[in-house]
Amino acid sequence: MLYGYTVFRVENDDLPPDGYPQAPPVPQRGRGAVLNVRHRFEGDQRDAVDDGWAAPEEAPPPLRTEVAIERARKILSRNDSPDIPFDRAINPYRGCEHGCVYCFARPTHAYLGWSPGLDFETRLVAKANAVEALRAELGRPGYRVDVINIGSATDAYQPIERQWKLTRGLLELLLETRHPVSLVTKGGLVARDVDLLAKLAELKLVAVYVSIPTLDGRVARTLEPRAAAPWRRLDAIRTLAGAGVPVGVSLAPVIPFITDDHIEHVMEAAKEAGARAAFYTMLRLPWEVKDVFSDWLDAHFPDRKARVLHCLEDLRGGKLNDARFGSRMRGQGIWADLVAQRFGRAARRHGLADRRIELDTGLFRPPASTTVRDISDARQMSLFG
Repeated sequence: MLYGYTVFRVENDDLPPDGYPQAPPVPQRGRGAVLNVRHRFEGDQRDAVDDGWAAPEEAPPPLRTEVAIERARKILSRNDSPDIPFDRAINPYRGCEHGCVYCFARPTHAYLGWSPGLDFETRLVAKANAVEALRAELGRPGYRVDVINIGSATDAYQPIERQWKLTRGLLELLLETRHPVSLVTKGGLVARDVDLLAKLAELKLVAVYVSIPTLDGRVARTLEPRAAAPWRRLDAIRTLAGAGVPVGVSLAPVIPFITDDHIEHVMEAAKEAGARAAFYTMLRLPWEVKDVFSDWLDAHFPDRKARVLHCLEDLRGGKLNDARFGSRMRGQGIWADLVAQRFGRAARRHGLADRRIELDTGLFRPPASTTVRDISDARQMSLFG
């Protein structure tokens, strides 16, 4: 005791230069990222400073979602990754309002000069000509048919799809051309398109995977704040399965000490709702995602932060991210093996196939020509049979 005050020592390597511990960041209601983190192409460093004028309980003003328009030259993106079962994908939107704090696509916003943090979920881009661009690509001579995945990076059924309806337009074109397609989503809006999906399903041309990493609504509200609630996603599975659409459940991602305790519960609930298949991925933290996720832990799970990050380092060979093919989706080590065993046992118990649903690639027919020049070319080609 010194003049009525208790003297104590704070030992923390993360203390700022002035020696005072920093308060945890204040999350914004309805947003996943806590801050706009600095992206890897940014030349300037900006640090927020509390000048003492704001009231302690004063919350930051809500951020509005902005949507810009892009005219895409190509809509199909290609990949040669051995870790995923498709080599082409469509993402009709850049950024995602669902705000999933763990989203591995967040770093792509840096290419636009925007932050992978709050910008990723508030500054969106709609590829307004997505349907026309796909029609052109499917109509090219020599196009080789294989499954197109919609929603591999950003969710095709995020809230702005209600107004833009780009995903529905893409499905209409894929039905017209008898082209196989798979969908991955956290959006309950997928049930809106059950009419198109049912027609595609009759021809074995579609599989839908609904992503449910947790059934805990409180965790989901902070982890993926503007995605459909877990029970709504189960309702979507039930609606699609009832219409004959093959549905799988994606446990993506499994997060140590946050969602891993729900593996068996999610698979049981998904099976009861009508799911046929299941797969999982382990949390990945590429580039700026590690900063977004670390800030989120500070705001929502400060007591678990050290355990979560240390476990991720064990899974990733001592680092927070491992981009190597073969291990990046599942991790390695004892903890990764334990999750794989739990998932496999639950899949067998509930009769959920640990593989993707097979689709028919032999029904494709090129899209109808839409321009005068295309019609003229088609007529000329018809002369040659």
